[in-house]
Amino acid sequence: MSLHDVDWGTLPMPQDDGAADHLIGRCLPSVRLVSTAGGTVAFELLEGLTVIYIYPMTGRPDRALPDNWDQIPGARGCTPQSCSFRDHFAELKEHGVRNLFGLSTQDGAYQSEASKRLHLPFALLSDEDLAFTDALKLPSFEVDGQRLLRRLTLIAEDEKIVHVRYPVFPPDQDATHVVDWLKERKA
Repeated sequence: MSLHDVDWGTLPMPQDDGAADHLIGRCLPSVRLVSTAGGTVAFELLEGLTVIYIYPMTGRPDRALPDNWDQIPGARGCTPQSCSFRDHFAELKEHGVRNLFGLSTQDGAYQSEASKRLHLPFALLSDEDLAFTDALKLPSFEVDGQRLLRRLTLIAEDEKIVHVRYPVFPPDQDATHVVDWLKERKA
């Protein structure tokens, strides 16, 4: 079984605990995050539609996941989610997405490794200092002394959040849901 062939029915499904209800209508924070494309991204300068899919952590072939990772509702699936956005990248652009980012609390070097290994045509962002997370009060959890983000997807127009998908499950269908929302919005 490859990373893309996850039996989602065997994993605990995350429940909507209301932890993202406050996000619609908020502006993306005026913070700068390290980007795998080089430099930083300043959210207040972004124009047009921006999609930010937020995930706990990408696994690496050379490192073990935290103990009982698959038992944490919604934790598993960061690589399939990123690959889904990679595979739908052109379609998202066709539907008006100007900026697409993946975001987690992993450091820039960790993000760069994942971006290269997964051949992502968009940047991953590191919120290792939790500036974005804390500014928006994003839902998070702790594992092995690390603060990780619960999986959610934000769509912003200019810098205002206009759509939130939370919780995201199964993660490999997230990009499809974003495309469907963009199509419905145009109709």
